Amino acid sequence: MWEIDNINKNEYKEVVKLWEASVRATHDFLNEEDIEFFKPLILNTYLDAVQLKCIRINNKIIGFLGVADHNLEMLFIHPDFRGKGIGKTLLEYAIENLNVTNVDVNEQNEQAVWFYKHCGFETIGRSELDASGKPYPILHMVFASIKK
Repeated sequence: MWEIDNINKNEYKEVVKLWEASVRATHDFLNEEDIEFFKPLILNTYLDAVQLKCIRINNKIIGFLGVADHNLEMLFIHPDFRGKGIGKTLLEYAIENLNVTNVDVNEQNEQAVWFYKHCGFETIGRSELDASGKPYPILHMVFASIKK
């Protein structure tokens, strides 16, 4: 139903706007300072560090993912399109075509934790701090079918 597409570098600002809208809808534990801290990092560093894929409607990106080294590094859906199967479609694509086996998710993002568990991931570890050293606990999850 949904077609997976590539993201071009000239679309990064659009991707960051989608990221921000999604984060504001789902990451209520982040404060404004944190969002402003992450925005330039995503635009100038993180997007170049991952393989990006998206789903579009009328040439507008409505959901995207980023993958590096079998890790799902980012999966964000525009708030207007949540609950329509876009995230699941992107995740299944990442597992089947990009060999994703792991995901790290903010423990406080309960909707995302539920989503990944629902899609077959299991928690195998926990870190008190996120990758930036901020006090947002991270759950380390693995796709159950590859668990040893």
